[in-house]
Amino acid sequence: MADPMHLRDPQVLRAIAHPMRNRILNELSAQGPMRAADVARTLDVPANQASFHLRQLAKYGLVEEDPAAARDRRDRVWRAVSDSGFTINIEEIEAAPGGPAAADVFRRTASAWAQYVVQQAYEGERVEGTLRTVGDVPVRLTRDEARQLAAEVTEVLDRWVTRTRDDRSVERRTYLFLSALQPYPERPGAVVPPTDAPLDAPTEAPTDAPTDAPPDGE
Repeated sequence: MADPMHLRDPQVLRAIAHPMRNRILNELSAQGPMRAADVARTLDVPANQASFHLRQLAKYGLVEEDPAAARDRRDRVWRAVSDSGFTINIEEIEAAPGGPAAADVFRRTASAWAQYVVQQAYEGERVEGTLRTVGDVPVRLTRDEARQLAAEVTEVLDRWVTRTRDDRSVERRTYLFLSALQPYPERPGAVVPPTDAPLDAPTEAPTDAPTDAPPDGE
């Protein structure tokens, strides 16, 4: 796959922060070129709404028409400008005029979406004929090793996207692979014991309750 498109414009960041437009970009990446009617059917929205958001994405240079996939000159088929998605350097965008506000909107939207995805993974309705799996794996890494691991995961995903995109020979649905690689997060209020602490050392912050407080109901 080609290198991802690097986004630098705060206005473009605001455009992809919109949930509908972000989903359209994801579907174009997964499925390949689509008409507004295809997007509308996939997302279960009116065709004119899908068409509006496609035009907005085109305005910001994220999608473009694909004449080779069209039946005739009146047939409008859209494709993502970058099949490899895009990368964002938040610090770089924040340095641009209007960047801090755009970055704040993007962070809040992306965080809320990630929380929703994880909640659905654990609590969402199980649909027959689909797979849902959640896992977390602790691994010791240097920064360079973490970067290499992230690149290898991306390579695997790129191969699968390329393999199934545009292939209509079997019925498929769009799956979402959400990943986060970061230093192990500490829980708020947790006490991090020193490395030589005994195994039974407390790992939660002490409360203000007296140790001789009576049990509930007394």
